[in-house]
Order: sequence, then structure tokens, then C-alpha cells
Amino acid sequence: MPTIQVSVVTSLSPQEAIQRLTDFGPNRAETWPNVDPGGVKVHDRGPDWADVTEGNRFAWERERYQWDTESGTVSSVTTDSNVWQSGPAWSYRLTPQPGGTRVDVAARRAGKGVKGKLVGAVLSIIGKRMIRSSTASALRP
Repeated sequence: MPTIQVSVVTSLSPQEAIQRLTDFGPNRAETWPNVDPGGVKVHDRGPDWADVTEGNRFAWERERYQWDTESGTVSSVTTDSNVWQSGPAWSYRLTPQPGGTRVDVAARRAGKGVKGKLVGAVLSIIGKRMIRSSTASALRP
């Protein structure tokens, strides 16, 4: 399963960054532009986890997110998708630094079917730039 790793620095505190990464409310589509406004559905939720389907007309995925504010981690596992195989998907490690937070992102993606394999091939070429840009945008104060 290919893994893409990037780092982003934000002026948000680690707690603010985790809050932004785990906000599955109406602002999700504003925070993450590749998510359609009507493309977020929270199936279930607890204090440190959420079962969410998100995406757009082209690609969607159902993820089980978990987070730990004390250790500064957020991760997700894909449980269903029209383009990605099930399994570990995203992990974020947040490290406090003067004036903000360093966020290390790892995306593990394996395409499912022809469409998923094509998307995976494109991701292997432009994925670092795309993931860095979307994460930086989502964590902009």
C-alpha cells in the first residue's frame, strides 16, 4: 500500500488543529474543499472517535476516525469506498512548536477497481503537493 508523507506547519495550537481535523459538522466542506457540502454523513460518534462518510460525486469513503488530544494524534481507517481499499488511510501527528504546531501527515492509499487504480496512479505523481496544500488550507487560522 503506497504511503505519502508530508509535513505542514500551522499557527494553530495542537488542540485547535485536532479540533479542525475532527470537525465533521457543516464546516467540513469549507475546511476540506474536496468534500461536497452534502457529502458528509456522520453515522456514529463518541468523545474520541467518529464513523463518517465523506467525499464528492467522483470519490467517497467511509472512515472510522480516532484521535487522542494528549498524544496529538488523529488516524482513520477506510471501512468502505468507491475508489479505495479498506484499511489504514490517514494519520496525523501533531507536535507543538513555538508559535504553533507541526503536523506530520501520512496517507496510505490503495486503489480499488479501475477507477481507484487510476486515482492512485495520479496520487502517486501529484499526491505530496496536493495533500500538503489541502492540509495547509484546512489548518489555516
